[in-house]
Amino acid sequence: MRHFLTGICLLLFYTYTPAQPPTQSTTQSTTQPSTAAKNTAIVKVIKAARLFEPSEGTVTENVLILVDHDTVKAIGKDIPIPDSAQVIDLSQSTVLPGLIDCHTHLTAQPSGDYYADIFRKTAVDDAILAPTFALRTLLAGFTTCRDVGSRGPVDVALRNAINAHYIPGPRLFVATLFIGSTGSHGDLNGFSPYLDFKDGPKELSGVANGVDGVRQQVRLNVKYGADVIKFGASAGVLTEEESVGAPQYTQEEMNAIVDEAHLWERKTAAHAHGTLAIKMAVKPGVASIEHGSMLDDEAIRMMKDRGTYLVADIYNDDYILSEYAKLGFPEKIINKEKLVGQVQRASFHKAVLAGVKIAFGTDAGVYPHGWNAKQFYYLVKYGLTPMQAIRAATCNAADLIGNTRIGSLKPGSFADIIAVTADPLKDIKSLENVSFVMKGGEVYKNENK
Repeated sequence: MRHFLTGICLLLFYTYTPAQPPTQSTTQSTTQPSTAAKNTAIVKVIKAARLFEPSEGTVTENVLILVDHDTVKAIGKDIPIPDSAQVIDLSQSTVLPGLIDCHTHLTAQPSGDYYADIFRKTAVDDAILAPTFALRTLLAGFTTCRDVGSRGPVDVALRNAINAHYIPGPRLFVATLFIGSTGSHGDLNGFSPYLDFKDGPKELSGVANGVDGVRQQVRLNVKYGADVIKFGASAGVLTEEESVGAPQYTQEEMNAIVDEAHLWERKTAAHAHGTLAIKMAVKPGVASIEHGSMLDDEAIRMMKDRGTYLVADIYNDDYILSEYAKLGFPEKIINKEKLVGQVQRASFHKAVLAGVKIAFGTDAGVYPHGWNAKQFYYLVKYGLTPMQAIRAATCNAADLIGNTRIGSLKPGSFADIIAVTADPLKDIKSLENVSFVMKGGEVYKNENK
């Protein structure tokens, strides 16, 4: 417990120092722009060549966007510009709402030493590194993330520090502890049963069994600050249990998790690769299926009928197969990825053709943070139009999260705004090179000066 509390204290100490505007030397390197707002004007006006509004599916040319504090106040071609306003010239750019990634892990990333990551690091390390990962994600144009699992409530502390403006980062909706059964994807597997490994108190492991046990774990997660409940319906890829897709909870346990979450007004996200586990998770009403690798026609029909979102991380198969052997991951894990990667992409294509709701989610942290937008190309390659891919990362993602002020640019929306120099409807990969980032009315990146 002392180690865990030390980690949280270090995070708070680390994040307190930027209470004064950071100097250029602390926020700028040769590879990333300054994150300090250079102009403290409360009112800003953006001159945009093109405004893409995904919820309406419209593109408007030569438009003005009036921002007051953290909110979009007005949008139009002829709105008056207040004398006190800072004018931001994006007259050569396409402007969009800030992007949303519904499946991130901002508190972790493989270091290149698989066993050190498991046994030599603690929540202290996660707390120190998380602000860097959050900043990279924000500068990539992702102004909101649904972060679906961390070691201890480090993600809660990260969210709170960002909300208090101690550090820059995306708007976060966090799951904190992954809820999993004994021996599951959420447990430590593949090692001697004589190894007694404790990473904080037992209640912070997320391991829970039985109807009463999983209900208690949902309550604990809510107590510690969870915005959403994430649980393991099936086995996984990047852990050493034998299966990759078998159910890891009974139907009664999954029902209890979803029901308890609903009592606390929390949505649920189910990690599910295998066909049976997907169906079992959909039945009680999960909001989203994460991964969804092995969808059959019945699973697709169930998801469509119930309005369940599919959050499929279809980019990172390439990264895992290319890099994970070099990063020291066991061959067993890489072989599991080989079993599901292409199957997942085929399932995604079938789901798109059937009209299943799609929200953008990448499993960031499996690959380097800040690369989130690489997934857009794969969404289009496997069935979405560019318009649909952008909607998945804006208005669809906002609907899944349940927040009406993100994912669109309308009066009353948060002033979460990005820009690219190209037209993403013609070149979806242009979203990998965002030139402007505003979150909550503050400019964190502007390469258009």
